[in-house]
Amino acid sequence: MLFPAGPVQEVQSGQPRKDTQNQICSFVQKPLTAELSAKVRGSVSTAREASNGKKVNDGTTGYKDRPWIPRFWDGMICSAWFPLLARNRFDVHLRRWGMAGIISVLALLNSKLAFIQSLLMGRRVRETELKDDPIFILGHWRAGTTLLHELLVLDERHTYPNTYECFAPNHFLLSGRFLPPLLRFLLPDRRPMDNMAAGWGRPQEDEFALCNMGIPSPYLTSVFPNRAPQYPEYLTLDRVNAQDLQRWKDGLLWLLKCLAVRSGNKRIVLKSPPHTCRIRVLLEMFPNARFVHIVRDPVVVFASTVNLWKRLYRDQGLQMPNYADLDERVFQAFSEMYEVFERDRHLIPANRYFEVRYEDLTKDILGQMRQLYDRLELGRFEAALPTMTEYVAGQKDYKTNRWEIAPELRAEIVRRWRPFFDKYGYPTEA
Repeated sequence: MLFPAGPVQEVQSGQPRKDTQNQICSFVQKPLTAELSAKVRGSVSTAREASNGKKVNDGTTGYKDRPWIPRFWDGMICSAWFPLLARNRFDVHLRRWGMAGIISVLALLNSKLAFIQSLLMGRRVRETELKDDPIFILGHWRAGTTLLHELLVLDERHTYPNTYECFAPNHFLLSGRFLPPLLRFLLPDRRPMDNMAAGWGRPQEDEFALCNMGIPSPYLTSVFPNRAPQYPEYLTLDRVNAQDLQRWKDGLLWLLKCLAVRSGNKRIVLKSPPHTCRIRVLLEMFPNARFVHIVRDPVVVFASTVNLWKRLYRDQGLQMPNYADLDERVFQAFSEMYEVFERDRHLIPANRYFEVRYEDLTKDILGQMRQLYDRLELGRFEAALPTMTEYVAGQKDYKTNRWEIAPELRAEIVRRWRPFFDKYGYPTEA
């Protein structure tokens, strides 16, 4: 168990209050002192699985880890996988040698399939021009971005990168028809962090696709969680040199062109939290892109994000994670993300930007989605209304995880992220 038990407060979702601040101030705060860190490292005590009331002692929910469950890195090509191992000095735990061996063998297969796809379809992909610039869903991890993603892709006028395409971005145009059915039985039915439905055809974060293409990403920290964070400069892209930044742009554009070939050039909806602080670069690439930003009670976001990374470190990593400084990593990433977001959000034209609270969205999904369509000029909302109505009806029994937060941790979250609480109207008192 990562966090020892202690006095706790139950938190499910905060009730928004009136916005009291028009401009957010700096998010840079002093890190935890050693004394306070010792107190709050044990503050997120347990998660309760809301669907059946069972407590999960380690703070995680969803499927149980099994050796045969695919890892995201199984889709890497050799030029991505072996440099990552070398960069981290092959620091693989003995119990993960088998996993590393499987990924290494699959990297050879992925590289061969990628070469064949390039021969057969490379020219077609290169010559494809996107019909419409993408829709980017912005927001911190666990803020409700997945819900928005699933709602927007219900519209048949839209497309998206699915789990298999992010798993195998280097050859899905070639292998996408025959491999997913063969691998269906290996994938769990539910996501490990929140019990939402999982599957090869479900919407997925394009950041994982970039990782498997050999593009640097902070997500690669999950592979070696006990080492220094991987590629932290790629969170915002601010400190990436011009040559590497162009490589990142080329990688993302290639992925989107492949999706356009597969879908008949429908508008692509993308959801990766790091895009929240990449607005400047994304607008350089896609001047007519639309952006949807979702926010949620920061106390819930913190607890759920700690749970997310804990689960990914454990399931996706080549080490037995010690979770050192995990709380501080979450604090710092949130602060950096919203410092840059608030700096650049003014670059987005008003009719290309829509913002919503998670709490408001879940209370009136169809009403909020209608406003979103109107603001972003996405066409007739009535065309998507039947499928969204059916989706909402199917989700009526879904309940979010409930978190128990120690008073010391809540106070620290408020101290570190106070500008966010004030700007978006979330209560600072329990």
